[in-house]
Amino acid sequence: MNWLVAHGRAARLALVRLAAAPLNTLLAVLGIAIALALPAGGYELLSQVSALGSGTVATPQFTLFLKVDGERKATQAVVDRLKERGDIAKILILLREDTLARMKAAEGLADVIAALQKNPFPDAIVVTPADDSPAAIEKLAAEARQWREVELVQIDAHWVRRFAALVNLARTGVLLLATLLGIGLVTITFNTIRLQVMTRQREVEVSWLLGATDGFIRRPFLWHGAQLGLLGGIVAWLIVAGATLWLQSPVAELAQLYGFSLSLQPPSVVDSFALLGVAGFLGWLGAALSMRQHLH
Repeated sequence: MNWLVAHGRAARLALVRLAAAPLNTLLAVLGIAIALALPAGGYELLSQVSALGSGTVATPQFTLFLKVDGERKATQAVVDRLKERGDIAKILILLREDTLARMKAAEGLADVIAALQKNPFPDAIVVTPADDSPAAIEKLAAEARQWREVELVQIDAHWVRRFAALVNLARTGVLLLATLLGIGLVTITFNTIRLQVMTRQREVEVSWLLGATDGFIRRPFLWHGAQLGLLGGIVAWLIVAGATLWLQSPVAELAQLYGFSLSLQPPSVVDSFALLGVAGFLGWLGAALSMRQHLH
């Protein structure tokens, strides 16, 4: 109980000290908020974009394009060969006549298709493997390329893997940025607490002479750092949420032009508490390092 009372008094004293220097507090909080908002915003954006990429193609597939002048029995032979295999989950046949009909129905293509003397489209077979691992798909596709009836094999999930690699690279960049800016946040708190210690040097010396312990003297400064970090985290959350709402409409419009559905959302409850917890901890860490170096 005494421990809780001591921390409660230290927290109130830290708040009084923050309010006593509003300009310094405001500048420190803004610096911390910007250092947190950049990686937090990048993380939220990447989380939502990567979810979009993972949900675009639920099951990896590859498509076999047969020869344009191939006979229908060649198509049936490939289908029968695929059905005999145990590693194929689904087969979808796209006949050249159906493809031509779809192209004629597409806006702006009817006149172009009508001008052609013959059907330029081949029969196609969309194959869904039972094993959707990249290695298994590549193995099946490589084997299908050797069949004489097959003109081209296209793996439909190639772009998804490229997209995932790009997202992973961006995530690594965000992590590096977060690390550097986290160090910057600790530095801001470190210097702020150092100035507090220098300003209150007489008060600290008197407390020692009266028998105060190191823990008693450190406690308000540690709370000062933690509260600075927490305030910076709150402002950072407001920046990220405001930027999300501001960019929501333009991003949705851009995604729609590429045939996707993407709506930016503010940070979730879990992400919000994680942001505030990290902010408070980094503020406390900067204060602890500063007190360790400058108190004595």
